[in-house]
Amino acid sequence: MASNAIDQTRRMLSLVTYLRERPGARVADVARAFGITEDELIADLDVLPMCGTSFRGGDLLDIDTDGDRIWWHNPDAVGSSSGEPLRLAADEATALLVAARAVATLPGLRESDRQALLRATAKLEAAAGEAAGASSRLSVTFESEGGVFADIDRAISERRRVWLRYYSPARDELTEREVDPIRLFAVGHTYVEAWCRLSEARRTFRLDRVAELRLLDEPADPPPIELRDLSEGLVQPAAEDPEVVVEVGPAGRWVAEYYPHDSAEELADGGLRITLRTPDPASLRRLALRLGPDGRIVSPRDLADSARQAALEALAGYGE
Repeated sequence: MASNAIDQTRRMLSLVTYLRERPGARVADVARAFGITEDELIADLDVLPMCGTSFRGGDLLDIDTDGDRIWWHNPDAVGSSSGEPLRLAADEATALLVAARAVATLPGLRESDRQALLRATAKLEAAAGEAAGASSRLSVTFESEGGVFADIDRAISERRRVWLRYYSPARDELTEREVDPIRLFAVGHTYVEAWCRLSEARRTFRLDRVAELRLLDEPADPPPIELRDLSEGLVQPAAEDPEVVVEVGPAGRWVAEYYPHDSAEELADGGLRITLRTPDPASLRRLALRLGPDGRIVSPRDLADSARQAALEALAGYGE
């Protein structure tokens, strides 16, 4: 059964308790108890030794398997059973404090949650001692500041329709539309997933591209839709999407890291021939322009020609 990152995290937290109480448990029995395959269990066991009470080792979980049984060699040395309180290193305390202060400033955060977070932050500051001083000199801001996040969050809570003026970089234009917001989420940027009344379909809008927003008195009434699993990223191409082939030089190898793809073949010059799928092939013209001499679209031919024409028009704008 396929699972997302949240499911795996929950499962591994339970797995720690399960294995502590069952020394030498059989792989087959544990997999059956958790309703997963043995391969999925082994994948979890590969991650667990990198977990513990410190980022630096020493207190990490010493768990391994011979393929038949699972052995935890230091269960009494890790966690509360050792009798010693957990301690935060300076960098760990700083990271937690900076993140907590940043979240506390988020617009749209419920006041009761904000106060609870501030109380927890104060306790952490007291426990961190001198490390708290370094964290106070750092700050994080969110792109959703400025009211957009707060207004969308309010619209979701009150089930109200929203009017947007939204910038679409694919078409380089502002459009006006009414949407029924469904949820806010973050995958690199902050987004709202909504039912768009203009296109009569589910759409995702990046908050930093919202030029103007108004809450309407009309109630939101999105049709029943299944929420997408975003654990694999925002863009998840489908098998029926058009295929695009891009060749990049050594300086363009980053494309394979940032774009979901079917294959990436090594080229003689150290570059890659990348095959990917996208519901909107025209959007890859921007990628071609960004790559410049470090890459080109190979197919489909009409997309390659349009990217070449876009590059020529861009050069013409500079008098070249």
